[in-house]
Amino acid sequence: MRQARIAAGGRPVRAMPVDEATLLPWDGARALGEDEFMWQPAITGTVYGTLLNFKGALAALGDSVNAAPYQAPPAGPILYIKPANTLAAHGSDVALPPGQDTLEIGAALGIVIGRRATRIDAARAADYIAGYTVVSDVSVPHASYYRPAVRHKCRDGYCPIGPWVTAREQAGNPDALAMVVRINGEERQRNHTGNLLRPVAQLLADVTAFMSLEAGDVLLAGVPEGAPLARAGDTVEIEIEGVGCLRHRVVAAIGESA
Repeated sequence: MRQARIAAGGRPVRAMPVDEATLLPWDGARALGEDEFMWQPAITGTVYGTLLNFKGALAALGDSVNAAPYQAPPAGPILYIKPANTLAAHGSDVALPPGQDTLEIGAALGIVIGRRATRIDAARAADYIAGYTVVSDVSVPHASYYRPAVRHKCRDGYCPIGPWVTAREQAGNPDALAMVVRINGEERQRNHTGNLLRPVAQLLADVTAFMSLEAGDVLLAGVPEGAPLARAGDTVEIEIEGVGCLRHRVVAAIGESA
């Protein structure tokens, strides 16, 4: 049995299920294979999203990146925050807003930070990573990249995470992982972290060049182009090779029937 002990603190368990207890104090365990013993770094910090970090997502904007207001492609990472109210567990229900028929499902590799990272070198980035998880970066469909999309991306429960955190040593190369989104069992999107504009280590280096990341923070590597849409009653599965398969449902707006 291999123990991946992480300096982020916590206690050894057979896995780290991301459920309501994990998003607060963690007090349980889910038994997996004998080789999946690992150390518990709680997801207690901030979840940061990254826009346009897939090559295809940036290419899909075409010449518009050269138009006002910026008149050039982004020179650094474009970040946003998924605040605490958005966090939801594996198996949770995500509600449509009133009057909205669809939600955009953004598949993302979540990089779980293991210790404080400030101005780190890309060559040492792995030393600051506790592990990886699967994140569904849910949003109300919208077109603008130039205004804070708080009403679209920061609604309650719009960031399911899970089903667990896989230790860095067990996940393999984070820049060589297949990503699949299925809705009601039907494959709707397939991509690969090899298509990241900034690979994981470089993304961490570029972000920590201007802000510190703390143990328990989660940095999303990015969302591929062509995020599929889900409707009330749909079951969403996001699977990332070597990390896990996150599942959640989309349900009708509160007070409305499916």
